[in-house]
Amino acid sequence: MKDQLNRHLKFNETPKRIVSLVPSQTELLVDLGLEDALIGVTKFCVHPNRLRQNKTIVGGTKQVSIDKIKVLKPDIILCNKEENTKIMIEELEKIAPVHISDVYNIEDSFELICMYGEIFKKEEKAEAIVAEVRSKQNEFKSFVSKQPKLKVAYFIWKKPYMVAANQTFINEMLSINNFENVFENLNRYPEIQLKDLKDKRLDVILLSSEPYPFKEFDIETFHEISSEVKVIIVDGEAFSWYGTRLLKAFDYFKKLRLEI
Repeated sequence: MKDQLNRHLKFNETPKRIVSLVPSQTELLVDLGLEDALIGVTKFCVHPNRLRQNKTIVGGTKQVSIDKIKVLKPDIILCNKEENTKIMIEELEKIAPVHISDVYNIEDSFELICMYGEIFKKEEKAEAIVAEVRSKQNEFKSFVSKQPKLKVAYFIWKKPYMVAANQTFINEMLSINNFENVFENLNRYPEIQLKDLKDKRLDVILLSSEPYPFKEFDIETFHEISSEVKVIIVDGEAFSWYGTRLLKAFDYFKKLRLEI
């Protein structure tokens, strides 16, 4: 088997003890029917919330307790190229095979769902999830095609201010929403100054609920730049979580579009 970096992984039998270090992938595992196989998660694995009471918390996404994971004796550790660090992964590979995801668009997400289906012998469930997400995506595509294209900036962080740009899953979600990302000419998550917004002719500024939890009082700061631009706090999970979060995302996107 391969992961999304084309690294080969070999298993003599289906992995039965899973450590997941990526919140959206943890949620996907539960929806695939693998909750009982999950033995270790991060403190950010909040869906479903009961996991943090029932499973061993091994740390965050950038820093984990290697010793805690060793004690768990996992058959497989699930990581992500963006969420987890290279140094961490090198240490984890000394414990168990590490599967690394690399998701930039919705097709990458579908590929990952099917990979997990194959690895954990949940192929039928994985295919059903992909089919349902595709159906919701097609329905939303029909709806949003009738909506005007809007120029947006999507903020993920404060102090310093950082936006989502090209080569990100968020940018893919913005495109699906018929939003034009004014920072699409940049890569990944660049730092910007608020003065950089003045010549962008923005329609909407989107402030994400995560990883930085923007609040209502942050909206006024952006209105000081331009009182005419609409500023909205949006559900960061809908825009950045792949896997089964997509089953809820398109309903949220429709509601968001109608509000705008």
